[in-house]
Amino acid sequence: MDVLSPQNDTEQVKRPGVKVIQFTDCHLGPMESETLLGLNTDQSLEDVLQLIQQNEPQIDQLLCTGDVASAGHTDGYYRFHQMLRRYFPQPLAWLPGNHDSAEIMAASAKKLSIESRLVEIGNWLIVMLDSSVPGHVHGHLESSELDYLSYVLSHNHDNKPVMICLHHQPVAVGSEWVDQYIVHNANALFELVDSYPQIKIISWGHVHQEFVGKRNHVALFATPSTCVQFMPLCKDFTVDTQMPGYRWFDLMPDGKFATGVNRVTDKSYVIDYKSAGY
Repeated sequence: MDVLSPQNDTEQVKRPGVKVIQFTDCHLGPMESETLLGLNTDQSLEDVLQLIQQNEPQIDQLLCTGDVASAGHTDGYYRFHQMLRRYFPQPLAWLPGNHDSAEIMAASAKKLSIESRLVEIGNWLIVMLDSSVPGHVHGHLESSELDYLSYVLSHNHDNKPVMICLHHQPVAVGSEWVDQYIVHNANALFELVDSYPQIKIISWGHVHQEFVGKRNHVALFATPSTCVQFMPLCKDFTVDTQMPGYRWFDLMPDGKFATGVNRVTDKSYVIDYKSAGY
């Protein structure tokens, strides 16, 4: 796996690559009082944004990989954008999750100058894919999404390294209850991926937990939610005591990269840990 160790301060100054921050599954409601399993999701997102600001002095790109809202609502997306912009002026890209409205997000993205398809940054291409299925929890990549990915890859004449982002997991993460909501046609995605060694990373949200894996030449990552966490490797729905967090990537021009997860500390949240679902 092309993963580097975190850079020291001297290497940070040289900045040979770019810093990308991924956060996901914010579950904001139309009002600030929205909660998920007792947790105020505005507050937990605010805490994660403050953590990013404290830990990441140099950021080039922000990525939000779905479930921005608990239910698609224009007010929730605009409040999300306003909250984010209180902390960061950097470019933002997003994609919809199963709780979102892809239609409302697309309309909002145009007004708010949010990218939702392709990010070209440093020597990398970041392709944002929509795996949401209206009215369903599971993931699926429509032919239009796969065609778009194929188009980007086939026109990548400089063989730039590629990162793919989506909401749903394309591989099982080991939790039976959430793995039933995997990308149902992930095999079609991997048929494309297997033909392009330039693809270095696939990263997603949805599972509210950290995951690290590898499939052939591609590194696989899930990023924790900015709100409630789900316990890994559980047959049934189980809430974890892990704290909200985000994932960072240092993307190097030659296709190597470093990545890691940082979580909120020194906070106490009201969460229903005995819940059997949400």
